[in-house]
Amino acid sequence: MVMSLNFLLRCTIRLTKNYVAPVQQRALSGADAVNALRPFYFAVHPDFFAQYPKEREVNEDSLKRLNGYLEHLQKPGSPSAQPVNLTFYVRETKDHVTDAGSGLSSGFRTVSFTLHTKDVLSTVTNILKSCSLPVEHMSRLKTGPEKSGRTPEPAVPFYRPIKWDKSYYAFTGFRDPEEDLQQATRGEPTLSSWVRDNEAEATERYNTSLPRREDLSRLKKELCHDFDLADIRWQRSWGLAHRCSQLQSLSRLAQQNPEALIHLQGHTVVFADQSGMNASGHVMLGTMDVHHQWTKLFQQLSVYRSLQQQTDWLKERISLLLGGVQVKHLERFGPVQPIIEHCSNLSMFHKTLMTHQLYLHPRSLQGLSVLLDNSHSHPSLHDMGHFIMPPSFSPPKLQLFLQRHAQEARRRTQRQSLLQAEEEAVMKLCVQGLSLKSLSKDPSIASGDMILCCRRLTEQQLPQMQGLHISVSRFYSVMQDGELCIPWDWKM
Repeated sequence: MVMSLNFLLRCTIRLTKNYVAPVQQRALSGADAVNALRPFYFAVHPDFFAQYPKEREVNEDSLKRLNGYLEHLQKPGSPSAQPVNLTFYVRETKDHVTDAGSGLSSGFRTVSFTLHTKDVLSTVTNILKSCSLPVEHMSRLKTGPEKSGRTPEPAVPFYRPIKWDKSYYAFTGFRDPEEDLQQATRGEPTLSSWVRDNEAEATERYNTSLPRREDLSRLKKELCHDFDLADIRWQRSWGLAHRCSQLQSLSRLAQQNPEALIHLQGHTVVFADQSGMNASGHVMLGTMDVHHQWTKLFQQLSVYRSLQQQTDWLKERISLLLGGVQVKHLERFGPVQPIIEHCSNLSMFHKTLMTHQLYLHPRSLQGLSVLLDNSHSHPSLHDMGHFIMPPSFSPPKLQLFLQRHAQEARRRTQRQSLLQAEEEAVMKLCVQGLSLKSLSKDPSIASGDMILCCRRLTEQQLPQMQGLHISVSRFYSVMQDGELCIPWDWKM
């Protein structure tokens, strides 16, 4: 018999510390919070990390999660927010000197902190203090409708571009992002000249990385074979040295305590920012955690597996209520979601649907998919064809939205399937036509953009690219392990 959802949630909630009580007051308005966080946004905005793809990816991911957390706190009557672990790369300024050993030579430092606050004001203060940013300006902000005499402002998006007057940059000495982007555009090299200038360096780095590539392949194969793992993956695009170090750490644990890894049998292991199980049922090993924390997680996998069974049951029930639509969680469309949070969203969505009788044919929406997202207040249709739903949206309005947009959702889903098939085909042709060693792309590059890029590469037939490992992204870069990053919209 499958355990009740309430019992499972009580068990798994013990795995997270400092559970947040329901929010009673939100003293700081959304507009004031945006103003208060301006120094923070300026320090971590991804636009300033164009030449550092890994750091840019981390900041983009963390900003999305922070945005959802702040918007959740502003929703009237919303349940308490789950603690969120965030990591940012913070740009150094001339007035801030990083302690020896804690920063990077590139001019930024790493900051990690956990949000478990009850209101927007304390959340903003916690963020600024965690990043060693000034908080004195917080005292000048109005702290709520009681002092201003106005009604509370509606929630506003936190993650948005900030445009300041030019005098701000002249006074503070900070760099103007618009000027930086204009300079980058003016100085952007052509594909042929850039490949010619960096081909030798990329080849040398790749040849140097060959021993690490062999070690990575060997360690992964041994661990999967010895402990019957389905697969080993990585949440981020870490370099080979980092990945090898993670596998070596897991291998040492296997030698010291082989009984602990028996619990992993049949699972996919993902090295991630935090330990636990994600919404896809994969076991996440936090790269900053020690062996004791990994071992403790392995011993708790039976509870996580029961929770995964409950999520499967909830998905089946929701599908029956919504005309055959499938509830999915696609990791590439957002940050890693813990299975506890995913199950909680499914439970909330199921309870919401049960409050009203829906009139949908059992197979009227078959073949379509829906993603649950707490950061959305209204349903929407993604360009790739899946519905994005808030778990607590009104069922009658939800039914109307699904019925009105079902035909368009099918059209977009079919178009995406065709694009993905065409993308795979043109990538193979590009590899063969240019004699590339490999060709990959950043997850943020759409299939249509990748198809256009590959067609243009095939037409140009650059001899300098033979034998190279190419990664299509949004910028030029030579990666540590020898991959050449080129922008999808490169210029000749």
